Amino acid sequence: MQKNHYSQIETPVFSKFFGNLPDGNEVLLFTLCNKNGAELSVMNYGATITSLKIPISETKKVDVVLGFDTLDDYINSFDLPSAPYFGTTVGRFAGRINNAQFSLNDKKIQLNKNHGSHNIHGGNDGFSRKFWKLISSAENDNPSITFQYISENNEENFPGKLTANVTYTLTDSNELIVDYSAISTEDTVINCTQHSYFNLDDQADTIANQTLFVNSKQILETTSENIPTGNFVNLENHKFDFLNPKNAPNQIDNTFVLEHNNEVKAWLFSEKNNLKMSVFTSQPAVHIYVGGNCFNQIKGKENANYHAQSGICFETQNYPDAPNHRHFPSAVLRKGETYHHKTTFKFENI
Repeated sequence: MQKNHYSQIETPVFSKFFGNLPDGNEVLLFTLCNKNGAELSVMNYGATITSLKIPISETKKVDVVLGFDTLDDYINSFDLPSAPYFGTTVGRFAGRINNAQFSLNDKKIQLNKNHGSHNIHGGNDGFSRKFWKLISSAENDNPSITFQYISENNEENFPGKLTANVTYTLTDSNELIVDYSAISTEDTVINCTQHSYFNLDDQADTIANQTLFVNSKQILETTSENIPTGNFVNLENHKFDFLNPKNAPNQIDNTFVLEHNNEVKAWLFSEKNNLKMSVFTSQPAVHIYVGGNCFNQIKGKENANYHAQSGICFETQNYPDAPNHRHFPSAVLRKGETYHHKTTFKFENI
C-alpha cells in the first residue's frame, strides 16, 4: 500500500470544535494521523474515541468503531434504556461491583447503585461523562495525545483524590495504543477500560460474520445478574471457547481470564475487508460484549441504525467485582503507588 505523507494529511494532530457541555466546557475533537493514512479521532468528553479509520486499499478507509456524529448524541445516549458507552474511558471501576459495596482497610465503602442493586462502570456519573483536560500531544512519527481527569475524594463515594491520565498513540504500524496511569491521595480501587465497539465490516453491518479468537481457557462464572460468583468456568467444549476461531456470537457479556504472557489475547477478522485486529494487553482479563443497540432513538454514524449485534467490545481490565474476592487480582491502588494499564489494538490488511 502506498503511504501518504503528513503534508498530504495536514498534520499528525489537529483539532476542531465539537460542541459545548451544559456546564460550559468546550469540547474539542482531536484527530491523529499516521503516515499510512490511518486516522484516530478522540474528544475530551469522556476521553472518548469517536472514529478510527483504517486504510483497506489505496483509495478506501473503513471506520472500525461505532459512534455518533454530534456531541448531543453522545450526551443523550446515557439516557437510552441501556447506555452504550461508545468509545469512552470507563472508571473508576469498569464492570459490576456486587451490591455497590466493598471493604477496604476494614472499612465498608458504599457506592452509588446505578445498575439495579449494583454499581457498574463507575456509577451515575463516572469517567465516561467527565470533561478531560488535554495535557500534552506529540506530533512525531507515532502521534499521541494525553488527557487527564482529577476525580475528587469521595466522588461516587470512591475514596481518595485520584489523578488519572490516558494516552492514545497511533503508530506507523497501524496500532492504537491506549495507556492509562493513575495516582491517589488515599488507598482506593481502580479498574479503567476502553469501551469502543468494533466492527471491521461497516457501520451498518452485523459482527456475526466476523471471525473471533480469544486466547483464554476460562471465563468467570456469574449469577443471573452477571455478578461474579468467585468461581471459574472451563471453556473446553463450551460455546464461548474461541481458542478455535469461529464466528463472533450474537450475544455475549462475559469476562475471559487471560494468561500472563506477551501473546495476542484476542483477534477479530473481517473477510469482507480482509482486515484483522489483534488485541494485546497488560490486564488479567478481557470482558467481551456484543451490542450497540440505540433502540431506534439515536442514529449512528453514516446514518446507521445500531442494533444488538452492531459491534463487539474488548474491555481489557481487571476482573469485575474484584474488591469482593480475595483470590481475584487485586484492584487496590495504594497511596504513593501508580496504576498502569496498557492495551494495543493492531490492525493488519491480510
